[in-house]
Amino acid sequence: MQKFFSNRKLVIVIIVLIISFGLMSVSVAIRNKKSTPPLLQQFGNDVAGAVDRVIAWPVNGLQGASNSVSDLLNTYQENQKLKKQVDQLAQAKVNAQTATAENKQLRKELKLNNSLTAYTAVTANVLTRTPSSWMNQLVISKGATAGIKKNMPVMSQSGLIGRVVEVNQTNSKVELISSTSSSADKFAIQVTNKAGSTVNGIVTGYDKSTNLIEMGSVTSKTKIKKGDKVVTSGLGGVTPKGLYVGTVAKVKQDDYGLASEVEITPAANLTDLTVVTVAVQ
Repeated sequence: MQKFFSNRKLVIVIIVLIISFGLMSVSVAIRNKKSTPPLLQQFGNDVAGAVDRVIAWPVNGLQGASNSVSDLLNTYQENQKLKKQVDQLAQAKVNAQTATAENKQLRKELKLNNSLTAYTAVTANVLTRTPSSWMNQLVISKGATAGIKKNMPVMSQSGLIGRVVEVNQTNSKVELISSTSSSADKFAIQVTNKAGSTVNGIVTGYDKSTNLIEMGSVTSKTKIKKGDKVVTSGLGGVTPKGLYVGTVAKVKQDDYGLASEVEITPAANLTDLTVVTVAVQ
């Protein structure tokens, strides 16, 4: 029985081969005969086209997926390059703005240095300024090796900002004119009105909200108005006389009308100090 089925399979294979060769021969003969009706040929072409589409669909799908992945990778790489370029442009813009601000302050310091004819001007950078004592003190990049000594006045932009209170070999600590520390040595100043009369006083405080220096307990009857010039008076022998501090912003009377409180706009921006000048005598 097993031998019978084996012979039967062989016969079927031979028949299929014969039919296949026959169909191929018929197809060639039909193609070479122009007068033969093309119906059978069209059927064969349709079948072949359908097979091609069936086979081509997954191939095209794989190729499309491959192209999509490639495009996605290219897009990601281009996006990373663009981000890097944007970051570089942003950093370049920040550097340019910083350089512009520094140049502006250096030009002001140069102008200030030219006006300090009675002093040797030593320009220094601000090294540190802690948030907890932002308006009280800072550290500058020049010390004893540059000729800096204690109590020397420190200027910036166009006016007095403080005095040296501690000197090291390569850096110094500066007490600002806006200091509200109880241990700070108060700055002696004077206001000169348009008539040439002066009113002496000391710096008694600083208003952070308005960025104004306060000169309190002024008992003089001399008329003081907005815009009058304020300079150091030299009284007390700590800070030299005649250093520009700022201008009067407002004059207020106390609750009893016995004394005045003068608010002063500082000549320098005390909240933004990067370069300073020490007036060395």
